[in-house]
Amino acid sequence: MAKLRNKHTIICYCRKNVFLRKSISVRGLYNLLVSIAWWILQLIAIFSSKIRLFVKGRKASKKLLATISTSDQPCIWMHVASLGEYEQGLPILEEIKHSYPAHKIVLTFFSPSGYEVKKDSKAADHVLYLPMDTQSNTRQFLDTFNPSLTIFIKYEIWPNYLAQLKQRKIPTLLVSAIFSKRQIFFKPWGGFMRKSLLTFDHFFVQDQNSKVLLNTLGHQNVTISGDTRFDRVYEILKRDNQLEFMARFKGGDFCLVAGSTWPEDEKILAEYINNAPKGQKFALAPHTIKPTHIQRIKNGISKKTVCFSEMGETDLSQYDVLIIDTIGLLTKIYSYADAAYVGGAFATGLHNTLEPAVYGIPVLIGPNYDGFKEAEDLVAQKGIHSISNLKEFNSRMASLTTDHPFRTKTGMINSNYITKNVGATNQVMDYVKTIL
Repeated sequence: MAKLRNKHTIICYCRKNVFLRKSISVRGLYNLLVSIAWWILQLIAIFSSKIRLFVKGRKASKKLLATISTSDQPCIWMHVASLGEYEQGLPILEEIKHSYPAHKIVLTFFSPSGYEVKKDSKAADHVLYLPMDTQSNTRQFLDTFNPSLTIFIKYEIWPNYLAQLKQRKIPTLLVSAIFSKRQIFFKPWGGFMRKSLLTFDHFFVQDQNSKVLLNTLGHQNVTISGDTRFDRVYEILKRDNQLEFMARFKGGDFCLVAGSTWPEDEKILAEYINNAPKGQKFALAPHTIKPTHIQRIKNGISKKTVCFSEMGETDLSQYDVLIIDTIGLLTKIYSYADAAYVGGAFATGLHNTLEPAVYGIPVLIGPNYDGFKEAEDLVAQKGIHSISNLKEFNSRMASLTTDHPFRTKTGMINSNYITKNVGATNQVMDYVKTIL
C-alpha cells in the first residue's frame, strides 16, 4: 500500500512539474515575443508616424512613472484600447469620480488614436499610455499606483498585468465585454489566454452569447449588463448640442451628415453629391483630416464646398457641402442631420453608429459590419441600412429624401433601440459599491 501511495505521489509530482514547465515555457515565449515586438516597433517607428507616437508615448509613460510619488490616497485604474473603448468607459469614470471623490483616477490607452485625442481628458487624474506588457513594466506600474480597483474595457487582455493584479489581490473587472467562438480563448490552443480570464473577479458582458461562452469555460461570475456606450450616447441628448454655423449651413434643407469617412466611403458620397438635386446639404467629417486628404475630397466634389477651417464669416447658406476638417464636433453636428452615413464599413472597421442613432435619424453604413452588435441589431430591425455600391446608396437616399413617413419611422427604430438598452453603468456601479 505504501509503495502504491509513493508511486501515486511520484506520478502526481511528475504530472505537476510537466504542467508547470509547460506553463512556464508558454509564459516565457509570450514574454520573449513581447520584447521582440517592442524592438520591432522601435524600428518601424522610424518610418511610421503613428507607430512613432506609440513608441514615444510609452517611453514618456515610463519616465512619468518614475516621477509620480506613491501616497496613501486610494486609486482606481481604468484601461482602454482606443477612442471607442474610452467612450464605453467614460460613463463609469464619471460615476466613479462623483461617488468616490477621494480616489485618484488613472486612465491608460493602448492606441495613439485614443491617447492623442484624449490625453487632456478631465475624467482622470493621470492619463498615459499603457507600458508594454512585460513583467518589469507591470511591477513598476502597479507599484506606482497600487489601485484599489482595476477596470478593463471590452477586450483588453494583458496576461502579465492580469497575473500581477491577481497576485496582489486587486479586484479586476472586465466591462462591456463581448465574446465569440472565433477568439483564442475558445480554441484548443488557447490555454494560456484562458488562464488570464481566471484573474477577473467579474465579467460584465454585452449579450447572452458571451455569457454562455464564458460559462462553458467554467466562469459563473458573469452579468449581462449590455454596453455602457448606450449610457454615454443617451447622455448626449441632455447636453447643449447647438452649433450656430450648422444652423446657418443647413437652413431648411435636407442635410446628410457623413461621419468618420474613409476614401472608399468618400468616393460614393462624392459621386452622389455631384448629382444630387437642389435642396440637399452635406456635412462631411472624414476620419483623416490631413490637408492633403481634405484637398482630395474637395477636388472630387463639383458642388460648392467650404471647409470648417476656412469658413470665417462666410454665408454658409450658399454652400452645398461643408467639410469638417477638425475634431470634437461630430457628435453635435449629428443633431442637425436628417440622415447620417457612418464610415468605415468599406475599410478598416465600422465607426460609431450610436452617436447619430440617438438623435432618432436613419443611418446608412457600408457592407462590412459583422461583429458590431448594435449595427447587426439595427440592420435587422431596419433602423440602419447597409449599402454596397453607389446604386444602392442612390436608391436609399431617394427614399429618405422623398418619403418623410419612412424617414421618421426608420429614425424612431434607432432611438427606441438605444432607450431600451441604457442602464449598464448602473449595474457596474452597483458591483463597484460592494468592493470600495
